[in-house]
Amino acid sequence: MSTSGPLGEFLRSRRALVRPSDVGLPTGPGLRRIPGLRREELATLAGVSFDYYTRLEQGRERRPGRAVLHSLARALQLTADDQRHLMRLAALASDPPAANAPAPTTVVRPGIDVLLARLSPAPAYVLNRVSDMVAANPEGLALFHGIGSWPRERRNTVRYIFTHPPARTLFVDWEATARASVAQLRAMNAHCPTDPPLLAVVAELEAADPLFRRLWADHAVGPRRHARKAFNHPDLGAVAYDFETLHLPDDGLRISVYTAPVSGE
Repeated sequence: MSTSGPLGEFLRSRRALVRPSDVGLPTGPGLRRIPGLRREELATLAGVSFDYYTRLEQGRERRPGRAVLHSLARALQLTADDQRHLMRLAALASDPPAANAPAPTTVVRPGIDVLLARLSPAPAYVLNRVSDMVAANPEGLALFHGIGSWPRERRNTVRYIFTHPPARTLFVDWEATARASVAQLRAMNAHCPTDPPLLAVVAELEAADPLFRRLWADHAVGPRRHARKAFNHPDLGAVAYDFETLHLPDDGLRISVYTAPVSGE
């Protein structure tokens, strides 16, 4: 991670995505050295000084006001998820936690195990904030074909998507699944972007797969909520599910439940 910190890195990544023409600016003659906005262009659009914005992006200004953040969000055309992420990173920059975040949860409460059992035959599993699969019913474990043979401490769904070769054909739209998994990983750790358990997973997967490395560098963020996912499953054949994600904030966990699509949708 650069010395600019998570807030500066996020701002720089989003600045690179906005073309001058997107915000009504002329591109000017000749080639631009960067694909997106220059710092001075973004500062002008947001109504802040070039020096102030530079210090913010470089990590030398750590207490931006909400008005400044909202102006930057508008200038950068941030999504609602991106805006929330920006606010979290700014809060961390101005008031860093005194200690590391609690370790990712690895054991679920007995009541959650009971819930998973009662959800059968709908596939369901529980992930912690770094996407370790800490519990699952038999159908949920079987959905990620082969992960059940992994040691429990290695059953991480992002690791599975990027390092388990059969995953590339298991998910009909593997690339969309991969992108969503990385965005979710970042979203779930917005409150602790430099926490060692997160960085250990990131370092492993950056070394293992160039696409993960590019996606992580893009700073995409998006908490998983609900969607439809199609599989070419070795045992189930071609199958599609709707899934819902239920968050348990007190436990730092989320439950994913898969159901058959409602006919007529």
